[in-house]
Amino acid sequence: MPKNENQKLKLYYLAKIMLEKTDDEHVLSMSEILEELSRYGISAERKSIYRDFDVLTETMGIEIVKVPDGSYFYYHVGSKKFELPELKLLVDAVQSSKFITERKSANLIKKITEFASVYESQELKRQVHVQGRIKTMNESIFYNVDEIHKAIDKDSRIFFKYMQWGKDKNLSPKKDDAGNVKQYEASPWALTWDDENYYMIAFDHADSTIKHYRVDKMEKIIIADEKREGKEEFKTFDIAQYANKNFGMFRGTEEKVILTFPEELVGVFLDRFGKDIPVVEIEKGILKTTVNVFVSNQFFGWIFGLGPKVTITGPKEVREKYIKTIKDTLNNY
Repeated sequence: MPKNENQKLKLYYLAKIMLEKTDDEHVLSMSEILEELSRYGISAERKSIYRDFDVLTETMGIEIVKVPDGSYFYYHVGSKKFELPELKLLVDAVQSSKFITERKSANLIKKITEFASVYESQELKRQVHVQGRIKTMNESIFYNVDEIHKAIDKDSRIFFKYMQWGKDKNLSPKKDDAGNVKQYEASPWALTWDDENYYMIAFDHADSTIKHYRVDKMEKIIIADEKREGKEEFKTFDIAQYANKNFGMFRGTEEKVILTFPEELVGVFLDRFGKDIPVVEIEKGILKTTVNVFVSNQFFGWIFGLGPKVTITGPKEVREKYIKTIKDTLNNY
C-alpha cells in the first residue's frame, strides 16, 4: 500500500497500537508511539497525535491516559470495552461450558483475547485449559440456537429430529414404535442454560404440555409456517422456577415435598430453591421446608447426596418411592 494511502489509516493504526501495546501496567512514550506508527509507513507530528487522542476518546470511546514521569510523559489506554477481570470471566465461562465444542471454545477464546493488550492476553492464555475437558461433539449447537431464536421471533413452531447416544458412542435420531425416525414438533418459547447444558423450553404438540429439549441433541431444525401454540401456558411461566424444580433437567411428576434438614444445610436449600421458600425451625438445629419439585431419580440422588440428616417427611407416596428406590439400588450389590 502506498505511503500516502497509509496516512489515511493513521487513526486506525494509532488505535490498534494503543489497544494492543498499552494497558494500566504498560505505557508508551510519544517517541515510541511515533516509532510504532512508522512501522506501518505512517509519519506524524506530536501535535497531530494529541488531536488524534481526542478523536479516539470522543468518537471511539478509547480513553487515552497521560502519565507524568519527571519531565517526560507516557500514554496508555484507560477504560476499555472489557476490563481484564471481565475477559477472564468470559474465558472461564467459555472453557467450562460443556455444550461448546473444544474447537469452538478455542476459537471463541482467541477472539476474546483480541480485546486485551498483548500483555494481558498472556494472562488469559495462561488460564486456558480447554483440552481434555468433557465437551459436546455437536458443533451445530450454535446454528440450532440461532434457528430457535428465529422461530421465537417469528412466533413459529419448529420440526426437528432428536438424537440419542448408542452403544457405538454415536448419536442417532430417536425412532417411533414402528421403527421410523421420529419427527418432533414443538413451539419454542425460551432458551435456558442449566446443569452445563443448553435447553429449549417449548410447548410440545404431541402431549400438549411444556417440555424441554437439549439443544445439542436437536438436528435438522425446520421453521414451520404455522404459528406457535402454548401462549396461555407460558403467560405465567417462570423459567427459573422450572429449572429449580427439574433436577438435572430430568422431568418427573410435580409434587409438593416436605423436607427436614440440619440448620448448617440451609444455604444449600436456599441456593437450590431460592430465598422465597418457607423455612421453619421444628426443633433446635432442625429446619423444615416445603418445595415444589418434579420427583425423579435425580431428585432422590440429590437428597441422598446431602446425607442421612436430610429427610423426606411427606407426602407419604414420595417418601415410600424414595425408600423403594434405595432398596432397589441395594439389590444390585
